[in-house]
Amino acid sequence: MWNSMSANNCNTYLIDGPTRVLVDPGHLGLFSHVEMGLRQIGAGISDIELVICTHAHPDHFEAVQLFKKDTQALFAIHETDWHLVKEMARYSGGAFDVESCAPDFFLQEGNLDVKGLELHVIHTPGHSPGSVSVYWPGKRALFTGDVLFKDGLGRTDLPGGSGETLKASIRRLAGLDSEWILPGHGDFISGAKGVRSNFERVEQFWFRYI
Repeated sequence: MWNSMSANNCNTYLIDGPTRVLVDPGHLGLFSHVEMGLRQIGAGISDIELVICTHAHPDHFEAVQLFKKDTQALFAIHETDWHLVKEMARYSGGAFDVESCAPDFFLQEGNLDVKGLELHVIHTPGHSPGSVSVYWPGKRALFTGDVLFKDGLGRTDLPGGSGETLKASIRRLAGLDSEWILPGHGDFISGAKGVRSNFERVEQFWFRYI
């Protein structure tokens, strides 16, 4: 996990298994801390084989441009949020070349086998219409993007957001056998007891406000 010191950037995660998968590369202009982290383990962006974005907001998605330009890495996002990327690009005045970042495939609900690395994609809309969470059964680790945080949940006041939909998504995630919650911002949660307690606190305190 690489946590940016900038408030407006996401956590970036490396799954270092049979293949190297990067989850949420973050802002393009704030990617240097990820590159530094990769160097510390003797790797670089050319060693990443798959980049997954949990959703299309720029603080998670923007640095995909580096991989599409300079590496052979594949890129995947949910199709619904790819439409959101294209919609946002229409209002950027041409500042963002959306076609140069086109996904190599779309994330869909269900199992995702990446060269022997078994992941499970869960469509968890609410923060955005195409938000996904990624479950790694081998480590009982759940990457939640901006759906769920430690003692918090994602915003629903952005385009395509929905409070009721987000609550339903979080309840789905609560049913998984998770030892780790790895959110898009803030601290991670470890241990099954801590994970359960976080789901309970979020539902009891935050659900009434969305």
